[in-house]
Amino acid sequence: MDPVAKNPASSLPATVTDAQGTKVTISDTSRILPIDLYGTSSRIVFDLGLGKNVVGRDMSSDFDEIKGLPLVTHNGHELNAEAILELSPSVIITDSSLGPWDVVLQMREAGIPVFVVDSHRSLENSQEMIKQIANALGVPDHGAALAKRTDEQVKSMTEQIAAIAPQGDDRLRMLFLYARGQSGVYYLFGEGSGADSLISSLGGIDVASEIGWKGMRPMTDEALVEAAPDLVIMMTSGLESAGGVEGIMTSVPALAHTPAGTKNRIVDMADSEVLSFGPNSAAILEALSVAVYAPGSEAN
Repeated sequence: MDPVAKNPASSLPATVTDAQGTKVTISDTSRILPIDLYGTSSRIVFDLGLGKNVVGRDMSSDFDEIKGLPLVTHNGHELNAEAILELSPSVIITDSSLGPWDVVLQMREAGIPVFVVDSHRSLENSQEMIKQIANALGVPDHGAALAKRTDEQVKSMTEQIAAIAPQGDDRLRMLFLYARGQSGVYYLFGEGSGADSLISSLGGIDVASEIGWKGMRPMTDEALVEAAPDLVIMMTSGLESAGGVEGIMTSVPALAHTPAGTKNRIVDMADSEVLSFGPNSAAILEALSVAVYAPGSEAN
């Protein structure tokens, strides 16, 4: 964690229009509750230098600086109204990725300002999300600085990856597979899911997009075999839920008929990081590029 400022003073009240077109006035940032599916909002708030004001967290926010705060999501990523109200937040930063949405509406009815950001995640829109949250919290200058730093770091890392990744037809064909093995749930993430942006920045070919897969859709054996990935990227908990590499070859037998399955080429990363697309995006790209192109080198 490397905040762009230390306890910056917010210029309040801040009146902003959120991603749903709702005008929100925020007059107090002393008790901030940033929550979303991937923990992006909380990471942004901490990197803006306002971490001391954060009062709670979602399940995906598990970096060291926030781990000790109380959870407001139960049963996975389900919002708990009582847990939120107990924290008396002065402002909630969220998106539509968590539910039930009635809980969010209940918070508004309770008089808590709720600022909703776009739930779509990609490397291309992360800078805009940083600025939106910073503007809502009354620290626009720090938001601009954090967005600029993030953009520069991602561009630099992407250039470094491009210098070592195969080119043209030799590029690795990559696929993002979401799994919840205990429930038998398997999704392919394609165009517009954020995984396409991640794979492109890693110098790979997003094969789900190549076969016309849009967004996040349930996997089919036919689509998996048609995609013929050289490498599969997964969330760590998803891979674990399927019994690890050996287990997923059994639960998803079609995977064994792909180049990735034949060679056991599966790269997993923590759920809270791999698709978060926040201020730590460059570090995520670096870690994944090492795992993809130079496995084992991190131990040297």
